[in-house]
Amino acid sequence: MSFTIAITGKGGVGKTTVAGLLVSRLVASGRRPVLAVDADPNTCLDTVLGVSVKQSVGSAREEARMIAGKGMGAGISKQELLEIKIAESLVEADDFDFLAMGRPEGPGCYCFANAVLRAALGKIAHHYPWVVIDNEAGLENLSRRLSQKVDVLVMVADPSHRGLETTRRLHALAREMEVAYGKLALVVNRLRHDKLPAEMEALQRETGACCVLALPDSTEMADLSERGGQITELSAENELVKRIDDFLRRELR
Repeated sequence: MSFTIAITGKGGVGKTTVAGLLVSRLVASGRRPVLAVDADPNTCLDTVLGVSVKQSVGSAREEARMIAGKGMGAGISKQELLEIKIAESLVEADDFDFLAMGRPEGPGCYCFANAVLRAALGKIAHHYPWVVIDNEAGLENLSRRLSQKVDVLVMVADPSHRGLETTRRLHALAREMEVAYGKLALVVNRLRHDKLPAEMEALQRETGACCVLALPDSTEMADLSERGGQITELSAENELVKRIDDFLRRELR
């Protein structure tokens, strides 16, 4: 059975960086193989993890539809053809595999593409003991039951008052939408003075979060991002790495 960690939050707070850190440190701690899922239509997690995506679930869906429409898939059902194309879109790395949702290339909303990804995850995820899902901003994917089971929901925020208020609203929305998860973890990212805002204690109490993870602003991380490096290049002594490792030790016991 897979252990699933889903990351969400408002745009621009570093969700993808946190997702990349979680994948890389799960692998480094021997928890592998990991399935890394980029459920944001604006795919970025592949770059952070240093893999190259040739086809997304969205483009696989369009290709399968085109093949079926032209009668080129004789002897194969549309569903089987779709599953084959989605399997082909899976990127295999040394200790993790990667699946990107991408964008639907034809007309219509993301609802169908999300349903396709959900079905794909249902078939693929059980092969992996660990699954990390980097969601788009907000709770759209989770509210559509992108994953039937989330063991740890990670809400990422910046340390601003507005950022923390957004997290409070996201939590209220998650309850309203009946998003199911085992534990809630709050991450405050890019702390300039490495000190949590005073209101975090109240926010943790209100949300029932199991923990609050403080991630300081990192010059090494900023330099890595500027030159397009992989997150695995961070040194073992980097404070981000050490705190993610500590988080995994505490919450995945």
